[in-house]
Amino acid sequence: MPSATLEEYLETIYKLSERGPVRPTPIAEALGVSGPTVTATLKRLEAHDLISRRDGEVVLTDEGRVLAIDIVRRHRLAERFLVDVLGLAWEDAHEDACRLEHALSPRVMEALEEYLENPEVCPHGHPIPSAEGEIVPVEGVPLCDIDSGRTSKILQVSEDDEAMLTYLGSLGMYPGTVVRVCEVSPFKGPLLIEVNGTTYALGREVAERILVTAADADRD
Repeated sequence: MPSATLEEYLETIYKLSERGPVRPTPIAEALGVSGPTVTATLKRLEAHDLISRRDGEVVLTDEGRVLAIDIVRRHRLAERFLVDVLGLAWEDAHEDACRLEHALSPRVMEALEEYLENPEVCPHGHPIPSAEGEIVPVEGVPLCDIDSGRTSKILQVSEDDEAMLTYLGSLGMYPGTVVRVCEVSPFKGPLLIEVNGTTYALGREVAERILVTAADADRD
């Protein structure tokens, strides 16, 4: 099994690859490490045949992808346990799950999943891979793309910004929450939204990181 450090890298590369090609600089930014540290660790991953390098792009091998998805599975189940059972705030669960995920054996994972009644998503709305590595993608659109007057349900929120999660939690904006876009400011200005009967101004850079789907009342 790879070390905890290598597992962190595999998980990060996998998550970044969902947005597009992966290069060393975003890996360093995501992990909070220096460029030379990333270079050295990528060489270790390459030596284990877990990644390949193509024109500066970092690509998971088949084996690397299997391991990365397993780490993501452990992480998101750990988050569910920390939030649902231990009552941790969703902005705190991500960091603690990063530590816990490396200690979960397949036997513990199976028992944990059964205890949690087979959750499909983590507290932030990201899909939990199955034991076979299958992932059902969450389909939605960014909140910033919703027209004024429309009502939507939050599906997913970016999990890597603790301050943003704290802020959204203070507004009651969790996956499953219904929000109404009251007004959209021009020139990429903020959105005026209604949540649980209260109106807030939400910056577009935050709204871009919230995935939603049309609420039942708004479906055509």
